Amino acid sequence: MATARQQRQRPGSGTRVRQARLARAWTLAELGRRAGYSAAQVSRYERGLAPLTDVTVIRRFAHALELSVEDFGLAPMPALPGPHAATTGSFPGLPGPTVVREEPREGENVRRRRLLANLAATASLPLVGAGSAGARTPASGELLVARVRDAMLGLDDVPAATTTARVRAALAVAMGDYHAGRYNALTERLPRLLAAGHALADDTAGAEHQALLAEVYVLTTRMLIKLDDTQLGWMAADRARTTAHAGNSPLVAAEAARNLAVLARRAGWHEQAMRIALDAADHPTLRGPSPRFAAERGLLLQSAAYTAARAGDRDGMRELTDEAAAIAARLGGVMLRDHGGGFGTATVTLHRISAENAAGDPGAAVTAARTIAPATLPTVERRCRYFTDVATAYAHWGRRDQSLHALLNAERCSPEETHTRPAVRALVTGLLVGARTTPELRALAARCAIA
Repeated sequence: MATARQQRQRPGSGTRVRQARLARAWTLAELGRRAGYSAAQVSRYERGLAPLTDVTVIRRFAHALELSVEDFGLAPMPALPGPHAATTGSFPGLPGPTVVREEPREGENVRRRRLLANLAATASLPLVGAGSAGARTPASGELLVARVRDAMLGLDDVPAATTTARVRAALAVAMGDYHAGRYNALTERLPRLLAAGHALADDTAGAEHQALLAEVYVLTTRMLIKLDDTQLGWMAADRARTTAHAGNSPLVAAEAARNLAVLARRAGWHEQAMRIALDAADHPTLRGPSPRFAAERGLLLQSAAYTAARAGDRDGMRELTDEAAAIAARLGGVMLRDHGGGFGTATVTLHRISAENAAGDPGAAVTAARTIAPATLPTVERRCRYFTDVATAYAHWGRRDQSLHALLNAERCSPEETHTRPAVRALVTGLLVGARTTPELRALAARCAIA
């Protein structure tokens, strides 16, 4: 029989847990409830992101799944000897499940510090992004990035007489521009908002102003991700997280972590991206009674699902998406409109379209798309994303005419977003180099400034 030491060297414990859970048709959350861990922590164990080597943890899973510990390579619990057992006391039983989230071990802290160092180093690497296949980015995107960069470096003029009310009002207007896909307006407003947020936070070091600056940086990061400027995105996401912690704003800190996970995924660091998203989803502050915290957990699970798809784990992607969908169904309605485009049943399905595309199943992506009425999505930006994701699925499926039709619908929703986003322009370029072109496609390419 294998010893505990041998078990630590034995691979496959996480896989065994996953197989047994699926055989019982349990969700990650159901097994987590029975074993005393969160769904995110169970997912980490199953996928090997957290090593399943602790004997107590293994026994807890075996007990919850009604498996023998020998299935995991452990020796059975020894029987106590003969008639004198009562004088020595009974063999101690397992403690009840009291831990929802494990504290990071020392090794994990070291890995996290290394990850942060890697994230910073990535800013000096050459960018290979979704827009690299397209032609030159239209001037509105280039100008927006350039002006945001200057504002982040403190090169913009500092607005006079900045107040909390003015910054909040300006943030609300900028959010409206983002949701409507008004890139030209954001080129003027977002850099001024960054400068004003810094002026306010520098003048008064209060937590409220740090949290407000963090919200500005969350919006900035999302904009930079859309425009495929990954290097500047790292800087903005890290500033968002740092100021959110200084401002004691766990919701904004979680959203900053979600953006960091997106950036890590784009760098090809799938394991790190998964860890960032699931660790943030598993944070105790997000497990309180607030529906907003539950919605943020759902957004983080969606991010982990998309990473699983990118890593080739289609089953994991669908499980994590189902977990997010269950949260959305419990909450009802749309939550967190300004975080990740909102969280609700329709937005989870929208995210499923992207994930199925990433997993290489455009047919499943189109099937998911047919279950959504685009008008039910909370913002113009989300509706535009719907049509571009559908266009991507049809393009992968080889259905060029339907892909173009979806792109034209996206353009009707938000011309500036469709013409400016590198990912969309790369898709248009891909259609252009196909077997044939049409006047409609050539006209769309011209509007996107693609030669």
